[in-house]
Amino acid sequence: MLIASIFIAVIIGILVGWAWKPKCSFPFSTFLNNSTHSSFSTSTSTTSCGDSFSHVEKDDTNSLVTEQDLGHLCKLVVEKDGGPSWFQMMDRSTPTMSYQAWRRDPESGPPQYRSRTVFEDVSPKLVRDFFWDDEFRLKWDDMLIYANTVQECALTGAMLVHWVRKFPFFCSDREYVIGRRIWNSGQAYYCVTKGVPCSSLPRHRKPKRVDLYYSSWCIRAVKSRKDSHLTACEVLLFHHEDMGIPWEIAKHGVRQGMWGAVKKFDPGLRTYEKERTSGVPLSRCALAANINTKVTEDYIRSLEDTTSNTLETENPGDSSVKPIVKNIPKLLVVGGAIVLACTLDRGLLTRTFLFGVARKFAKTGRSL
Repeated sequence: MLIASIFIAVIIGILVGWAWKPKCSFPFSTFLNNSTHSSFSTSTSTTSCGDSFSHVEKDDTNSLVTEQDLGHLCKLVVEKDGGPSWFQMMDRSTPTMSYQAWRRDPESGPPQYRSRTVFEDVSPKLVRDFFWDDEFRLKWDDMLIYANTVQECALTGAMLVHWVRKFPFFCSDREYVIGRRIWNSGQAYYCVTKGVPCSSLPRHRKPKRVDLYYSSWCIRAVKSRKDSHLTACEVLLFHHEDMGIPWEIAKHGVRQGMWGAVKKFDPGLRTYEKERTSGVPLSRCALAANINTKVTEDYIRSLEDTTSNTLETENPGDSSVKPIVKNIPKLLVVGGAIVLACTLDRGLLTRTFLFGVARKFAKTGRSL
């Protein structure tokens, strides 16, 4: 009876695998080196603004990047946001960079990731510009194939940007409409980026838009590993997004590909530093990164001590689109992964990854 039950579950999984047309997205970029790129090119199209984005839908104030978003990031930094505990996934280092990563699984919404990256002998300002500079990002982030500044504010430095990212394996391209803004407090920069609705950028069938997107970081000077001087730079990153695939598979993929993506940061940063030193003019995004909202350290501490939680775990765009159930039966994952490996991609690496996922859940299934 047990064998028959397993056989039936696998058959159902195979049918699900054939029927499912996955359109997924991973937050890390190097599960597979992309050999082809879209014809998209970087462009900028800016419009002056007042204190907010005029093209962002004004009937939903939660879509704007506001002081509430700053407050939530501050609480994430000091781990007072009221979410579940983090558990460590990775601890790796190179001679000029160290990296640690954690994950947690909220009751609703996709997995959330927290990381701490420390770069040696670099200033927080340079690191801030590096991560904000979309034009240069195209040179080291092989997933980003299109970046357009839709709008920016000359007073606050807030931006509305449009990204298209290319994903590996059987996934289609993904589109992001992102609001972002930087606050500066002493030696620290609080950089908030989040998905926002925008009426001037209508949806299309392809590329599919990612609505639930949050990727924010705190950049500040810290002591170097070599001595006690504040010559190193720490980046605390908090990231989650709705990937559109079963979360257990997504977590396995992130774990396998994380270091391959992260180790590109440091060489990219050093190249960026050389270009800046040589006198290369700042890009539009890098110029915007230098327009910050100044806040005092006392104000940051007051935000850290507040008890409100502004994190959104539901899809802010189309409420009719529901995430795939997290606790998908494991045997269905096995069957679906086998079919995907056999029918959707003939590449050896793709099959290896999918069969690896299948084996992982098969081992779990044997213990049931």
